[in-house]
Amino acid sequence: MKKIILLSLGLAFIACKNEQENNIQPVNEITEEDTSIVEDIKGELMPLEDIQLTLSKANKLVELPLECISTKYPYRLGQTLTSEKDLKTPDSLHPAFYGCFDWHSAVHAHWSLVNLLKQFPDLEEADAIKEQLQLHLSEENIQQELKYFKKKENKSFERTYGWAWLLKLSEELHTWNDSIAKPLQQNLQPLADQVVENYMEFLPKLNYPIRVGEHENTAFGMTFAYDYAKTTENEKLINLITSRAKDFYLGDDNCPMGWEPSGFDFLSPCLEEVDLMQRVLAEQTFKMWLKDFMPGLMQKDFELTPGEVSDRTDGKLVHLDGLNYSRAWVFYNLANKYEDDFKHLKLIGDQHVSHSFKDLFGDSYEGGHWLGTFSIYALSQRK
Repeated sequence: MKKIILLSLGLAFIACKNEQENNIQPVNEITEEDTSIVEDIKGELMPLEDIQLTLSKANKLVELPLECISTKYPYRLGQTLTSEKDLKTPDSLHPAFYGCFDWHSAVHAHWSLVNLLKQFPDLEEADAIKEQLQLHLSEENIQQELKYFKKKENKSFERTYGWAWLLKLSEELHTWNDSIAKPLQQNLQPLADQVVENYMEFLPKLNYPIRVGEHENTAFGMTFAYDYAKTTENEKLINLITSRAKDFYLGDDNCPMGWEPSGFDFLSPCLEEVDLMQRVLAEQTFKMWLKDFMPGLMQKDFELTPGEVSDRTDGKLVHLDGLNYSRAWVFYNLANKYEDDFKHLKLIGDQHVSHSFKDLFGDSYEGGHWLGTFSIYALSQRK
């Protein structure tokens, strides 16, 4: 009965949206004369050249993932033991992804290397990066990773955060025009296929989305998987994610941004939902949905204060820098896709990046092993 009611509500919602589509008007472009908010935000920003991803900045950023992918310890396994035989070193269990403190961070560190090398083939460490990618993403290593995933006790391993980053890495290899890209992509493909299979099995059974600001966030996990599915033209995965996104989120309204952030957030539950829905909904339907879900985003005087980190050596508290980057990439995505309505959000994205980027280099390992990736992804979405 509950499912029938939800379906009815969803259909009624869509009908209501369609009736209102013609009334949508783009938000006027923000100007300095309109509000003092622009000047307030600009006063907090780094110089524009420091916000843009340049070769010089890429040479600096790439040092973080290049170093950590081979840093064995400290490492958090997240392992389910069935016997003492399961007790092994990280590089024995995960020969491809044993660095960077945990599995998902190791995965997205490899994504960072590929992403930066794609954008900047003349990186100073280009040869070293290619050598490390070929070493870590060998066929033998990926088969060992796949073996770990196939054990029944590891069915929920890295669900869905690590799954999402694995598909993002695979997507990056799919679209890389380099002589080593195709062999690496072919090596990784069996593991990517397993992750897709995991999504196809798991999402239909998930009755309610997980709306936290950390790894388990359902919207984030579906967003990167959707990108992969679009790139690889996997229609089954596209359709599943689109359907489940509507099931979970289409009827949502008045997301409580005033409750964010929570103390350990590195994702915004509200904004991650927005980032997913702008992908799976048609433009007019998305804008009507957003007017109910988070109407403030469409106002040119929208403001959002960046998260503040109190202790950079605390692995949980430093999450808030990640929140600033992930908020920024959502703002950039909206501003790039629908400039007339969301151009004003780009400045707020810049504000968030500026707030955290100054602490990135020379940071403690608690943040340094993963925040480089978040900054790279945010800057790569800025355009």
